[in-house]
Amino acid sequence: MSTNIHLCGPDDAEVLLTMIAAFHKEIGIETTEKERQASIAPILQGSPLAVAYIFGPKAAPVGYLIISFGWSLELGGMDGFLDEIWIRPNVRKRGIGQEVLDSVIKALKGAGLKAIHLEVNRDDGATQNLYKGIGFKLREKYALMSRVL
Repeated sequence: MSTNIHLCGPDDAEVLLTMIAAFHKEIGIETTEKERQASIAPILQGSPLAVAYIFGPKAAPVGYLIISFGWSLELGGMDGFLDEIWIRPNVRKRGIGQEVLDSVIKALKGAGLKAIHLEVNRDDGATQNLYKGIGFKLREKYALMSRVL
């Protein structure tokens, strides 16, 4: 399999926002179109804090992912957080997610990324197994905590 992966820019806003809206609706994230546009605009304009990728055929992409960047003293440098990944329901379970993540992670490692983190539902064993299959591990000693500002 060889899925086309495209780093997003301003011209990708419409298709990316359509997929983000579908993902948010699917999992129950309540955001408005205006909020989604404001969140994605800096990324599409080249912010160094995050990247967005669309994957699949250029004319009909099948998914997207967003990775934000941070810094970890413990891990020795720049790290990333897989903020969102979504694949159209009709093409899931074909290995596309694993292929895309493997490719993007390899490229980011080559650019100096030391680690990538993600959030997964504690009760979703199937998704946890997918991520474990490509090298992610639960950090038993740690729990993700958030404070929304």
